Amino acid sequence: MAALEPERAKLDTTIPNESRIADYFLGGKDNFAADRAAAEHALTIAPELPALSREGRRFLRRAVRFLAGEAGIRQFVDIGCGLPTQGNVHEIAHSVAPDARVVYVDHDPMTVVHGQALLQDNERTVVIEADARDPAALLAHPGLTSVIDLDRPVAILLFAVLHCVPDDDLATHIVTHLRKAIAPGSYLALSHPVSDLCPEKTAKLAAVYQAQGTITGGRRGNLRTKAEVERFFDGLDLVEPGVVYTPLWRPGEETPHRPDATWVVGGVGRKPRRPREHPALT
Repeated sequence: MAALEPERAKLDTTIPNESRIADYFLGGKDNFAADRAAAEHALTIAPELPALSREGRRFLRRAVRFLAGEAGIRQFVDIGCGLPTQGNVHEIAHSVAPDARVVYVDHDPMTVVHGQALLQDNERTVVIEADARDPAALLAHPGLTSVIDLDRPVAILLFAVLHCVPDDDLATHIVTHLRKAIAPGSYLALSHPVSDLCPEKTAKLAAVYQAQGTITGGRRGNLRTKAEVERFFDGLDLVEPGVVYTPLWRPGEETPHRPDATWVVGGVGRKPRRPREHPALT
């Protein structure tokens, strides 16, 4: 695929923004009238969206704790990080491994400026402006390369990002490039809303978000299915329990939201240290 050069995002408070809508669902104050109006419209279709957002944060917390703890990862790249909120990746990672390094990536100037202001005194955490649609430029960003050594294991985080890229070829290009660029022993963690449980509802939401310009990079009639999301992990070894509805991913002692009402899946995959051996042909 030819190199992609998406336009630099400009701050326009009259156009709804995915990060700011999520901030509204989580009870934050970093949103504008257009974001609130878009959020309220979405709530008329799916009143459970705030609960799904909270469940997404719980999944993020469990996944990062696993990566910093059991998996021993000390480098994190959070792509499409969104606006700062409680329980950010660096806070979770540092509670387990104080020496962990974290790079937050977002293409929204407001998100980047806000994050940089909050983290200017944190030597192990930086915020950069880059676009997931151009993963080569993202990984080559000097703000990232000054903190992250891609020749060593790293965790790439794509929480609630890929549904904002409806074009399947582009979404696959993003994940494939990232997977090839990271060192063996690295991990990819992602979450993605799916259409399996309530296809009519998610189709309406997809149409609303695309019409508002909140989701760019192509159009599709609905969200991806769980099986389509699982393909993003091709070439990786899935960590148990695999790609599941987020309340079911290693809940531990947490009391999860009802799995049968959660139409977001998540998973964590590990890049093998050696190429898989194929059985000899007979």
